[in-house]
Amino acid sequence: MTLASRELWVWDRKKAGGDMIERNRCFRKVLKGKFDVQQKGAAAWQRLGRFVYFVSGKAFPSRVLNLGVFVGGSQRRLHLSDCHSLLSVFPSSEFTTIPHKPPAMAMAMAMKRAAATAVRAISSANSGSILTRQLHASAEKKKIVGVFYKAHEYAEMNPNFVGCAENALGIRNWLESQGHEYIVTDDKEGPDCELEKHISDMHVLITTPFHPAYVTAERIKKAKNLQLLLTAGIGSDHVDLQAAAAAGLTVAEVTGSNVVSVAEDELMRILILVRNFLPGHHQVITGDWNVAGIAYRAYDLEGKTVGTVGCGRIGRLLLQRLKPFGCNLLYHDRIKMDPELENQIGAKFEEDLDKMLPKCDIIVINMPLTEKTKGMFDKERIAKLKKGVLIVNNARGAIMDTQAVVDGCSSGHIGGYSGDVWYPQPAPKDHPWRYMPNQAMTPHISGTTIDAQLRYAAGVKDMLENYFKGEDFPAQHYIVKEGELASQYR
Repeated sequence: MTLASRELWVWDRKKAGGDMIERNRCFRKVLKGKFDVQQKGAAAWQRLGRFVYFVSGKAFPSRVLNLGVFVGGSQRRLHLSDCHSLLSVFPSSEFTTIPHKPPAMAMAMAMKRAAATAVRAISSANSGSILTRQLHASAEKKKIVGVFYKAHEYAEMNPNFVGCAENALGIRNWLESQGHEYIVTDDKEGPDCELEKHISDMHVLITTPFHPAYVTAERIKKAKNLQLLLTAGIGSDHVDLQAAAAAGLTVAEVTGSNVVSVAEDELMRILILVRNFLPGHHQVITGDWNVAGIAYRAYDLEGKTVGTVGCGRIGRLLLQRLKPFGCNLLYHDRIKMDPELENQIGAKFEEDLDKMLPKCDIIVINMPLTEKTKGMFDKERIAKLKKGVLIVNNARGAIMDTQAVVDGCSSGHIGGYSGDVWYPQPAPKDHPWRYMPNQAMTPHISGTTIDAQLRYAAGVKDMLENYFKGEDFPAQHYIVKEGELASQYR
């Protein structure tokens, strides 16, 4: 076995101990063949004692270490769930003690010895065992915490209603039969909430976009045992993804589990707004009958220009469902659709968002919430939209400037606004979107139909099975893996 390429990293195991921040400071990267040490702290060398050395094509400072080599031009990685597991690969006799401010020659020789040790250890390992261990592999029993909305009396009305706290995705018996601990709650806010009691020792947190547990950098810092964050559904913006990546956590969601549910809901909301449905419904409830009060701004969907901002799985499904209505279909996305699919759907790609928006009678938001998209629809952008525009947002509430939407609906510049996403969630009773005119808002429900619940519950179970076995998830499910964010969140 020969090394085709090499990057050496060292970590001060003795000094860093279990503290993640201190451990980050104790990482050193040795460049290919040069053996130059890049320091990441003024007092770094004073902390150095016994080193753990490993060869890696890509390493990152985290609670979980990554070990790998390039063999014959291709990379093979060994993932370890605990830094102390390195002792099982490298005998302590092979560790090298380097004195304070070592001479360059001594450092170079030490690094070469460490690299040779790593290669010998990995080359002698059975490829069917240790080399296939994954980032989160571990045989120990786990503590899993689930945060879901309470269903109260509705929990027993449908045996397939698995997305609520009472039914807990239907996986309690399965988890507990394997010896794992499964804590489920809906209490997620404030320093004294039930979730806070379990943060320090939980290994896995499962939550949903419909009742999200906000996983902040502060909470991640407290979660010393946390390895895996799972979203039962789609959309992981309730997690501080940069902090999760820095901590070496895996973040995953059940991609595709509720895309049909959300796309159908968006189509429903478009029709509700276009046909001015809600005033008519309210008349029936209140005993009124005023056709003029509905008809003066009720339209056909045919011939209208509909633009989706973001055209991933949900956006494409929506466009496909809109095609029979005879609309003029536009889409803006960072990736252009395959020409054959684009032709089949009959949608036109708009590279410049601000040129597309004024053309639209109806705008549908279908993008993830990121630092770039937060507050994207502010007062200035809304002012450039067509007067009377209809907006549907089932993506994330924080993509919109809350007050700008209120002002637009109040003035009539926005002819109607509908969606099921708010910021924060659950929406407080005084949230202004509850009381603005021309709105057709609901709680966050579009992606939690019974069919969707069954899909994302099954997806969570599949990923937990993989996690317990130390196997990878389907690639499309990863939001953060090995310190890197999925492309849509970068």
